[in-house]
Parts: sequence; structure tokens; C-alpha cells
Amino acid sequence: MPRPSPAWSAIVLACLLAACTDKDAAPPESGALSGVLLVDSQLAEISGLAASRRHRDVLWLNDDGGNPARLFAISPKNGERLATVRLEGVTKTDWEDLAAFRLDGKDYLLIADTGDNGGLRRTLQLHVVEEPDKVENARIRPAWSIAFRWPDGARDCEAVAVDAPNRRILLISKKRQPPEMFSLPLQPSTRIVTATRLGTLHGVPVASAEETRRNARQARVLRQVTAADLSPDGQTLAVMTYRDLLLYHRGPQESWSEAIRHAPRLRELPWLPQAEALGWSADGRSLYATGEFIPAPMYRITP
Repeated sequence: MPRPSPAWSAIVLACLLAACTDKDAAPPESGALSGVLLVDSQLAEISGLAASRRHRDVLWLNDDGGNPARLFAISPKNGERLATVRLEGVTKTDWEDLAAFRLDGKDYLLIADTGDNGGLRRTLQLHVVEEPDKVENARIRPAWSIAFRWPDGARDCEAVAVDAPNRRILLISKKRQPPEMFSLPLQPSTRIVTATRLGTLHGVPVASAEETRRNARQARVLRQVTAADLSPDGQTLAVMTYRDLLLYHRGPQESWSEAIRHAPRLRELPWLPQAEALGWSADGRSLYATGEFIPAPMYRITP
């Protein structure tokens, strides 16, 4: 990707500062907002984000297809890259999301190789890696991988979350309206697993007639789901589109198929080009969000 011009960098920085400091511009219910600017050219195509469960003040990022099979560790305080971890023994097609979780006393990251913009992939992969002991450049192999297919034909998916206590993986389709949620078992399997459809997400905004009139193509894209993450307590599913942040709360004894039928809490995202990466902070009090561009703001949003 070509190096961004100084003018573009200045525009991005100005928008970041405006979004984070203009308190009067934000609706009262929007909560606190802060951010840093990502400028490292290695982070130009970020599509997934997860807060480390093992290391304090570390975020893990992945980039999408066309790049090596690798993860980045960065500081949430200044956006600086701390380490690059390369995955061995996997073929990368289109990595689109990243999730952190703890299972049986160990900390893991799940990498979702689920992108399928052309609707051509019959089998997709999820790779689970144990978080490294140290934040340093390294090479690792997956602890296990899961090959799966959809129950009724190809679809694009950029939003994946892990419900570790129930040992389930949640996946949300991108382009279909309303978006669909599917589930897979988290444990390893030697066979190709078929995802189970749980239902559709209620309350995802659709383009207005005026938005469609102004730019029909953009209107179709803006409300597509690009990322998701489950809060560390397992009760709130955050879902991101190119424009909005939606929060689905699961009540006691409630399944996710029931929870997504309720109206979510909804807020419009701050200015974020190509919003594709979203993850809860390790303490579950806020969310990090960034986009597939450099330079790009990385916001910390308190919902």
C-alpha cells in the first residue's frame, strides 16, 4: 500500500481529535470516547482485534487476505507495534476477525479465516492459538484448527466471537439482511463441521430511502456487519457495521438465539474509515475499534 500523504495524515488526526474532544457533538448516552492514531504501515489492513487475556495493556491484531499469516501485538496507549507473531502450518485465505478467550485455565486467540467476498468457498477455517508467554517476535503453530461449512451455501462472514463457558463459537453473516447468526463447537474436530443457524439479528439498521437515493451502493454496504466480540463476562455481544455499534445483552438462562431477538442498544460510530476491527477491553468496561487503513484512528469507546 502506498505511503499516505502528509495531508491525509493531518485529516485523519484532525478527525480523531474532534471525535475524542468534542463533547457537545456526542449524544448524552454515547459515553466516553478516547483514541490513538495507528501509523505503522504494517497495520494497513487490520480486520480483527482482541485484547490479550494474558498480558496487560496488549492488543492483538490480524490483517486480511493477501498478507502473511501473522498476528501483531500493539500497545493500546500509543498504537505502537510491540511484536509480530507468525503462524506456521496454516494456509491463509482471508482472515477477518480475532477473538480472545480463556478455556480450561489457558489463554487463547481464535483466528477466523471466514472471508468470502465472492461467495466461492465451500470450506472455511478457524485457527486457535495459545497466547505466547512473552510479547516478542516469534513463530507459533495452532493448538487446533476447525474446518467448517455453512448449512445452505456460501456466505461472507467477518464477525466471529467465542462463548468459552458454553464452548461455542458465534458467527454472523455480513451481506445478508437481516444478518444471520450461526454456532459451531469450540473443541477440535477431525471432520468438517456444519454450522448451526441460530436466527437473525433484530434491530440492525437498514438504509433509509434518502440514503439509497443519494448513493445506492454505499447505502447497501454501510449496515453490513464487519466485526463482533463477546464481553469477558459473556453477557454482552458487541456487533459492528461500517456505521453503527450494536450491543445485545443476554439475560440469565437466555440463549443467544433468544438474545438476538431483542432490540440492541445502538450508537453511531465515530468517524472511522473502513471500520473492520472491534474488541472488548480485558476488563470488559470498554471497546476498541479501528479500521482497514493507515493512518487510522483506534478508538476506545465506553458504551
